[in-house]
Amino acid sequence: MGKPRLIILVRHAQSEGNKNRAIHQTVPDHRVKLTKEGNRQALEAGDRLLKLLRPEDTVQIITSPYTRTRETTAGIVQSLTPHPNSSTIKVYEEPRIREQDFGNFQPCSEEMERMWHERAAYGHFFYRIPNGESAADAYDRVSGFNESLWRQFAEDDFPSVLVLVTHGLMTRIFLMKWYHYSVEHFEDLRNVNHCEFVLMEKDPQTDKYILQNTLRTWSAYRKEQEEKRAKEVPLEIKKLEAAMAARLTYGGCVNGCNHPKNGFSSKEVTAQTLRDKLKVIEAGRDFGGSRSGAGSRVCSDDEASGGEEERPLIEGVGGGYKGRGGGHSGEPSDVIEDIVMQDQVVVSNGSGVKL
Repeated sequence: MGKPRLIILVRHAQSEGNKNRAIHQTVPDHRVKLTKEGNRQALEAGDRLLKLLRPEDTVQIITSPYTRTRETTAGIVQSLTPHPNSSTIKVYEEPRIREQDFGNFQPCSEEMERMWHERAAYGHFFYRIPNGESAADAYDRVSGFNESLWRQFAEDDFPSVLVLVTHGLMTRIFLMKWYHYSVEHFEDLRNVNHCEFVLMEKDPQTDKYILQNTLRTWSAYRKEQEEKRAKEVPLEIKKLEAAMAARLTYGGCVNGCNHPKNGFSSKEVTAQTLRDKLKVIEAGRDFGGSRSGAGSRVCSDDEASGGEEERPLIEGVGGGYKGRGGGHSGEPSDVIEDIVMQDQVVVSNGSGVKL
């Protein structure tokens, strides 16, 4: 067969260390197991792999010797049972694709947090974990592993599909070596998700492997966040402007005047109108009733004192307004509130929406 038609990189499923980082303080990294969710992910990954395989395909799996990758491999193999060649699947362990060494038992969470910030400032590729490895160290062992693969590809009976079950950083290191990524591009790459497939398919014309995935990058993520913030700010401004336009009207009637000759309309009163009227009443300038609430205005010198009594601005103001439940104190604010609460009066914000 020679070179496989498909190379698939798989990051291990969710581990206990992914769920609780503090576990690395008491459990060696290579012994960290999968969570219940991780075991489910491993089985699901096998189902997805089964759909990618052709009936004539043969499979070889090379896995990191860490517990979490071995358990992921076991779940994948279990789901491949329905495949015609499932009995011929070969599984090998390869220490060279193990996780980056983080230095035996890890220190406290605070120290690890400080270390991650230091690594970000120094550079992810060259920063060496105390008593552990740098990504550059891991690159060296992956380089040797890749050379071993090329020698195996020369064998006629090499399987048609190669699956590498490894770790997040090692997946990026493998791609960096294979496709000759720069250090800057490597550091821009984000981790793949648990049990995510990174597909490398052989081009029958050129005999080269074409990466089928669009890898996620930090630069693209930052750009997305900036664009999102840029859209959110104008949107908030528009919402604010719309709210202000609906509530605040300075002079005139925006939608045309439909006021009755005396006081409020019995059908619809805007909230702003009620507020304006309230200010007038509280100032004692109701133009249709005394401040004391007598309900009749003072006659001018040119008018007869016995003239017709003018209708109050709001019926009952100062004269024992009767709203719900009978009598009312007659305070303007109470009157306005009661009017707003009456079922027969519709109060809007100027845009047809009831308040």
